[in-house]
Amino acid sequence: MDYLKKYLDSHGKREMVEVIDQYRQEFLPLVVPITLLRHHLNRHPVPEWVKQQTYLNPYPRELMLRTHV
Repeated sequence: MDYLKKYLDSHGKREMVEVIDQYRQEFLPLVVPITLLRHHLNRHPVPEWVKQQTYLNPYPRELMLRTHV
């Protein structure tokens, strides 16, 4: 979150910390904090190499979580 802290307001920071905490407590799947982090990275000017980190895309597309309705 280091690259984002200067761009996020207090609400955005609080939301990010809460989502990460809920993941740590196993209330949310990993895809939730990763998706929120990617959302913020795409909205703000951060170095491209930050957006390309393996952690942000840990699985091949075929293995990603899917919900079928």
